[in-house]
Amino acid sequence: MKKYKFTIHGNQYDVSIINVEDNIIEMEVNGSNYSVEVDRSIQPVKTPKLVRARAVPSTDTTPSEGTGTRVSKGAGTIKAPLPGTVINIHCKVGDKISMGQKLITLEAMKMENNIDSDKEGTITTIRVSQGQSVMEGDVMIEIG
Repeated sequence: MKKYKFTIHGNQYDVSIINVEDNIIEMEVNGSNYSVEVDRSIQPVKTPKLVRARAVPSTDTTPSEGTGTRVSKGAGTIKAPLPGTVINIHCKVGDKISMGQKLITLEAMKMENNIDSDKEGTITTIRVSQGQSVMEGDVMIEIG
């Protein structure tokens, strides 16, 4: 039940909405019950739904060929796993990197996060610089 206070031409009214059905409102005004018909149907207010974008994986993966426990090699990208600021870049273009090697330190939510490589290869492009802000899913490094 919603309660309202109105002042009309200096007179105070305490109004309580008891029920709303289609275009009929049952209300109590200063202790007296009334049934009021409005011109149009009243739609109840709905709380909006929070719609989140699909989570972006931190890296693009290329399927490994063959069988066995081969190390992932080849082209790919390293993406920002969450929004933040690039604190430090631990590699440069042309560096050969291995799995698990620390590539970038990213500050997000007042915490430092290490972004490690999940593939082997050579750094072909670094798309970010120290101090730059990144959003989730932004490509930071390309590996060839």
